[in-house]
Amino acid sequence: MIAASRRASALGARLTVFSELAICGYPPADFLEKPGFLARCRSAVDELAAATREMSTAVLAGVALPAEGSTGKPAVNAAVLLDGGRLLLEQHKRLLPFYDVFDEQRYFAPSGPQRMVELDGLRLAITICEDAWNDKNFWPRRLYPVDPVEELMREHPDMHINLSSSPFWHSKRAVRREMLAAISRRHGVPVLMCNQVGGNDSLIFDGSSLAMNGRGELIAQAASFAEDLVIVDPFDAPGLPEPEEDDTEAAYRALVLGTRDYVRKCGFQKVLVGLSGGIDSALVAAIAKEALGAENVLGIGMPSPYSSTGSIDDSRRLSANLGIRFEVIGISSIFAEFTRTLEPFFAGMQSDLTEENIQPRIRGTLLMALSNKFGALVLTTGNKSEMAVGYCTLYGDMVGALAVIGDLVKTRVYAICHWLNRDREIIPQAILEKAPSAELRPGQKDTDSLPPYEVLDPILEAYVERYEPFESIAKQHGFSLELVQQVVRLVERSEYKRQQAAPVLKVTSKSFGTGRRFPIAVRVQV
Repeated sequence: MIAASRRASALGARLTVFSELAICGYPPADFLEKPGFLARCRSAVDELAAATREMSTAVLAGVALPAEGSTGKPAVNAAVLLDGGRLLLEQHKRLLPFYDVFDEQRYFAPSGPQRMVELDGLRLAITICEDAWNDKNFWPRRLYPVDPVEELMREHPDMHINLSSSPFWHSKRAVRREMLAAISRRHGVPVLMCNQVGGNDSLIFDGSSLAMNGRGELIAQAASFAEDLVIVDPFDAPGLPEPEEDDTEAAYRALVLGTRDYVRKCGFQKVLVGLSGGIDSALVAAIAKEALGAENVLGIGMPSPYSSTGSIDDSRRLSANLGIRFEVIGISSIFAEFTRTLEPFFAGMQSDLTEENIQPRIRGTLLMALSNKFGALVLTTGNKSEMAVGYCTLYGDMVGALAVIGDLVKTRVYAICHWLNRDREIIPQAILEKAPSAELRPGQKDTDSLPPYEVLDPILEAYVERYEPFESIAKQHGFSLELVQQVVRLVERSEYKRQQAAPVLKVTSKSFGTGRRFPIAVRVQV
């Protein structure tokens, strides 16, 4: 932050703006319960003030600070304005989100009425993320009885600045831009929004910071999924065309960023991917290579008695296209030893799902052994469709540190892979064309157990992401009620698996993880 302020100052900026909780990171979660953590946040503010004292730029940044008073909450979510080493403003966040992945009411005390601040005679209205997301003229339903922006605008500011930590999900950038433009047009003042960028556990922050003039026209746009420094004069800048956004590309860029930051922030450099010859593991390997470099990705093929020759050949070709190392560890002999060991207990019983699941569990054990020995994280390869209906094996293909594509339904996996191949072959054509199969028994296909993904995915998106009743899903999509009920039963019965899964990188409005909370022990009635 000091280095960025120095660069901004050298370029003539009078104010350098950073995102919500930029000093400590978002979300800090239970670190906010630690007095020592909050004390260090306060010390960091002092350090930032001292380091920028001689700069020509003021600094506006987000930070968590100790709460005062008797609210019982340990902290406040604050914005601090520093100029010449002096603290001009400490503004606290008023609206504390408590839905989806947000749990700010657990930790933060809300502010009372907020106030303006002047810098060089300019009156600034400063809000923090959610404070700008309660416009009664934009949202059909509001979560809070007050609108901090509306209250601040009664004081006739010259500019509105919003510090955000707004996570990415499908189509959110356009919604956020339209919402801020509506504020700008209604009140006739420039609006600047600085958003966090980077991955923190399951959440991915896309950046995409921007500025609007008083007519709601875009006048500055920072990069998405990368750090950026943009200099803008909000009172004398020409309008820009609306950015063209491809949500397929955005999902890929988000997953690359989320994977890179998760691995590196956890102190690792290398990853392992079990390559099955299928499309899911192919996409995970491509994302890992982009995120970490080919030299830091190891693909492992683990054929069983039911694996096709093509699966290994396709994995080799994929690895060659990506430039990653590929090794093969056959599991047929290990699988045979498992079945011999269990034979006395299973005598007279037909082979079934039990024997099928032994195979991915052997693979999971081998991957974790390699992970331990070489200090490389295992990336799981299951998609959202599989996780939703339980078409995944606990302690098998679910083993790993990060579920990279756990928020992509299967049809979106295909869409991203086709996008990756737009200029040259990265995902081998044979992988794109083969029928999806777990290859755990002779001739197995996913459609033996599940509806085709073109049918399954719309049901899952409606039920899992939008909580639509199954009767309306059937009517809207023209599916039989019995089919929708069958899928819903699979979803509800698989909750215990999802709660033992690796963290899922979130790229939709409702992903599996902290933003979707259901009990495990529940009677399912459909």
